This record gives sequence, C-alpha cells and structure tokens, in this order.
Amino acid sequence: MELEYITKRIESDLKALGQFTATPGKGCTRLPFTKEAREAVDFLRKQMEEAGLKVKEDMAGNIFGILEGEDPKAPCIMMGSHYDSVVNGGNFDGIAGVACAIETARQLQERGIKRKRDFVAAGFCDEEGIRFGTGFFGSGSMLGKRDVEYCRRYKDTDGIAIYDAMKAYGLDPERIGEAKWEDGSIGYYLESHVEQGPVLDAKEIELGVVDCIVGMYRCMVTVHGRADHAGTTPMDMRIDAVEAAAKVVSKLPGWAREKEDGTVATVGYMNVLPGGINIVAEKVEFSVDIRSRNEESICDIVKKMERELDEAAGVCSGSYEIDVKLRISPVHLSDRLAGIMEESCKKNGYSYKRMASGAGHDALEIGQVIPSSLIFVPSKNGRSHCPVESSKYEDLAKSTIITTDLAEKLLTE
Repeated sequence: MELEYITKRIESDLKALGQFTATPGKGCTRLPFTKEAREAVDFLRKQMEEAGLKVKEDMAGNIFGILEGEDPKAPCIMMGSHYDSVVNGGNFDGIAGVACAIETARQLQERGIKRKRDFVAAGFCDEEGIRFGTGFFGSGSMLGKRDVEYCRRYKDTDGIAIYDAMKAYGLDPERIGEAKWEDGSIGYYLESHVEQGPVLDAKEIELGVVDCIVGMYRCMVTVHGRADHAGTTPMDMRIDAVEAAAKVVSKLPGWAREKEDGTVATVGYMNVLPGGINIVAEKVEFSVDIRSRNEESICDIVKKMERELDEAAGVCSGSYEIDVKLRISPVHLSDRLAGIMEESCKKNGYSYKRMASGAGHDALEIGQVIPSSLIFVPSKNGRSHCPVESSKYEDLAKSTIITTDLAEKLLTE
C-alpha cells in the first residue's frame, strides 16, 4: 500500500471531522453529549461501515467498529482514541487516533491476513473532561469504572449533570453499566496520538514509541472566607479567602520543581467571589492539576497542599474543601508491544524515539488493566489544545503502517 494513498485517506477523514465544531474558525470545540459530538459520531459510523466494520454504540457515548475474526470469543485487539476536544482546540488531538484506528482496519483487510480474533476500532467519549471537570468517561465506562452515581455527581458550569446531558443526547444513564466489556474480552489496546509537545518536531524524528504515561491528580479547591468592606475592615480582622488561596497557589509550582523528575503542577482556573475590587473575598475556587511518572511525587504534593490549606485557612479562621475530580496512577506500557513497533519502524525505515507521555490519553486509563501501546506523531512546534495545532498527514499515515504491522502480529498469534 503506497504511503501517498494512505495519507490521502487520513487527510480526507480528518478534514471532514474538523467541520464538527461549535466554534467555526476558532478551533475545534466538540464537547461530550452535544450536537457536534453527535455529528462526529455519525460520520465515524459512516466511515466504519464503508470500511467493512460492524458498528455499535454503547450507553457511554462510545462507538466501536468491529472487524470480525475467526473466533469472536477470543480477546480482541482494540485500537482507538477520543472524539471530543477542549474548547477552541485543534483538529488532531484524539480524533486523529480514531481516524488512524479506522485506517488500520482498512489496511488489515487490504493485506488479506487470516485474523484469529476481532480487531476493534474505537472512538471514546469525553477523554478530555473539559465539560464536567473529570476525564476518561468513555474508556472508564468500558472498564466498568463509571456508574449512575458518578453521572449524577459531576456537573458542568451550567449546572447540568452528566446524567442529564446523557439523557438529552439520547442515552439512558441508568444503563451505564451496560457499557462495560466483559473481563478478558480485550487482549491488547493500541493507540496513535499526536505528541502535543515539541520533542519529536524539534529533533526531526518521525515517530515516538511511548513507554510510560504520567499519572494525574485533578481537583477543585474551594476556600471560604467572609465578604467585608475592603477599606474599613482591619487586616487582623479579615477572613480573606484570596489570602489563604494565594498561599497555596503560589507554592504548587515550586513543590513540583523540587521533585526534579518531570513532575508538573498547574492552576488553570480561578474564580473569586463576590469579585468586587473593594470587597474582601468571600470565596475562591481554583483548579489543581498535578502530573508525574512517579506516584510518590503526586502523593507528596497533594499532602503538602492539604497541610498548607489547613494552615492558611486556620490563620484567618476560614475553611476549605477539596473535590477530587480525577486520580489515576502512572502506567508503564507494554514493553513487548513497544518492541514490536520499534522493529516495524526499523523495517520501514522510520526514525523513532522511546519517550514518556506528559499528557493523559485513553491508553492511561485502559493501560491500568490491559496491556497497551501508544505511538506518537510530531506536533508542529509542539503546539496543542489550540487552533494552530497541526501534524503532518503523512506522519499519521506512517504511524498506521506501524500499528497495522503490530495488529497483524497480534491478530495472527
């Protein structure tokens, strides 16, 4: 199969998918359980069917295209990524991996191999967690890690719970348990993704073979104080939520740097209430995102944050609460699968690099319980989660040649 032909197919799919956005001309905004999500899923269904796959959607909003093998009861080989995006994001993050999974299914058929088990191309719902502040909803549901209470608990900024958003989308959240695949029914999970960082592009390396994905801790912190007049309330008589919150926010980056192991900590959202220039803050809400390949580093920073909040709130007689949105351990991906991909890179003459992923992907959730692999393609200038996000269609095509080699070996074992 000529690389040029594969490249054109992937380019065609991704350009079409890029139209399904709530912010035309301002990047891709495709949040879960929205009109844009439905349009993307309908397009993926069409492409899967045209590729000869048997298509099914589940109660979590996931879509699967099944290329049947000789034994449907044998553990399948699954490959996929997510179809949702961040707000004003790019047209490659996540969705390129879904397109590559469908393309891999095409190539497997064109090679005419005798498949002993099913190959499944997957498009997962709500990996990003942008709308509800969580993450990995679709892949987590597939693993049986999401339930009705989870759907009721988490809400978006408009107060709409996952539960209600699912109902409006046409799903029955009371049946979320049906999205779980039977234990042992998935033998391996493969994923292709844009790097979202600058390493491969800067070093002019064609592909990245990922061996580790960082763990993540994500929470919302609310600090409670008391609203008072900014001019008439003495400093020693204030219960200032901003003062307490700032002491923690200012120290988080330093705690991450102290680890010297690539750990990162980010406060990406803050909200001060009532929000008046002449009012002592009554409440401050802020997000915390901690990532590291070392679980111990994450745990240590969380403990430091809690101790600092205790002390800071105590000094001004305030209070606080922490709402943990996501906590997932780092995962070391299958060394065997990585080795097979490396051999394929050598065979096809592609340069590659073993590397870790600082971003979470569905392979992080799935890799906790199923042997998984992840291959990266370069991101231009390392830019991602923004409208200028870009990767070469040819690099994506190269990644599918590698994943097809890998899938062929696993399907014929």
